[in-house]
Amino acid sequence: MNAPLRRVAISVLVLFTLLIVNVNYIQVVRSDELRDDPANTRVLTEEYDRERGSIVVDGTEVALSVPTQDQLTYLRQYPQGPVYAPVTGYYSLIYSNTQMERAANDVLAGSDARLFARRLADLFTGRDPAGGDVVLTLDPAVQEAAMAGLEGVTGAVVALDPSTGAVLGMASTPTYDPGLLSSHDPAGIRAYAAELEAMDADPRLNRAIQDNYPPGSVFKVVVSAAALSTGEYTPDTVVPAPDTLTLPGTSTELRNFGNSSCSSSQEQSLIDALTVSCNTAFAQLGIDLGEDRVREMAEAFGMTGEGLEIPMETAGSGVGDIESEAALGQSSIGQRDVRMTPLQAAMVAAAVANDGTLMTPYLVDQVRAPDLTVIDRADPEELSEPVSAEVAGQLTEMMESVVANGSGRAARVPGVTVAGKTGTAQVAEDVPDHNWFIGFAPAEDPQIAVAVFVANGGGTGGDTSAPIAREVIEAHLEGQGG
Repeated sequence: MNAPLRRVAISVLVLFTLLIVNVNYIQVVRSDELRDDPANTRVLTEEYDRERGSIVVDGTEVALSVPTQDQLTYLRQYPQGPVYAPVTGYYSLIYSNTQMERAANDVLAGSDARLFARRLADLFTGRDPAGGDVVLTLDPAVQEAAMAGLEGVTGAVVALDPSTGAVLGMASTPTYDPGLLSSHDPAGIRAYAAELEAMDADPRLNRAIQDNYPPGSVFKVVVSAAALSTGEYTPDTVVPAPDTLTLPGTSTELRNFGNSSCSSSQEQSLIDALTVSCNTAFAQLGIDLGEDRVREMAEAFGMTGEGLEIPMETAGSGVGDIESEAALGQSSIGQRDVRMTPLQAAMVAAAVANDGTLMTPYLVDQVRAPDLTVIDRADPEELSEPVSAEVAGQLTEMMESVVANGSGRAARVPGVTVAGKTGTAQVAEDVPDHNWFIGFAPAEDPQIAVAVFVANGGGTGGDTSAPIAREVIEAHLEGQGG
């Protein structure tokens, strides 16, 4: 063979080798990645040929597939779409899937390993393949109350069962109709998506878990926990509470909300400081405790900067950088770089309610095969123990005082002792403040822990968020016979 022909042969051999390697790389190494890629509409289209499983809340299908007469065999429907949209997400021919539709896709599509026996039986019997159902932990009364309370504002509500971590409610507003993104009309889908994108606040963002915000004074519960856990403080310990506090190493004066005075004596007990949400007292307290204690307590409550899978992926919460004592003072009142998701805020309340033990939040109670056989059931897990039962009791006493005597009065429920904390977080100059409330009830036997976030509400957590929390708490307790 002459040299030119040999070079051609070698080149062809190399090209064939590269082709074979690439095919194997795509089919073997990247197969899972490509199959799970939301942009891979081929896989999504194939899934329309089988009945997708339902998402179920308290025996009601809030997402289900129904037969059609068009080219795609099944259509996804959401009977109470806007109420559950933050949790269900959508299942779209154009935009793939989001929220639980994505997080539980393997079960709903029937490809989950736990459904292997069903798929094998389908193969031998000729039965049409179908997906499994996902049964959520949500309390419909809580979900409806949360969404109603948030109507007209941008915000979020998360409610948890403190003893298990089960998510009882997860609301986010503004909301949308996932059915309009899940139709079989591509033009209609794109038109509705464009309508949502044109809104000031995108309704497709689940603000309960997908973004974090400065928490303001609700972070004072974490600082209180850090102080009480040292053994050097009790709720009755007197701390400085000046009208203004000059931050160390600066000429910056930190003031109380509305330039108010926390105490005529310029000092007050720790319980009174939390009751009236005294900024100067908690800024100084955080400085006295030191960054390590404040940060360690925040991380023990879950503020590690890392997200969770519930099974939807959440944004992280954290304290951020603290480069000086002045920064520590600002961080200790929930400002500067401190950020929380509403889920994380609810976790703080839930840990206090559960005698200091923080349970891992979860949304899926059961996974069912197409014949409704339960193939998996939630097993609550402890995430951490940020404080002792004794400290949790002290925090409960202090948070009860906030609702009974202080800034959280609007969260009172007749005949029920509510423990809580308000928060009003500055965002930027000439931008309305964020408003928060966290709490739990009944304080002596907690059944629900809740966090309410109103973005740029412009008021205070006590007058904007606390009333929503009251409605959510009442809805759950009435359903429990409380």
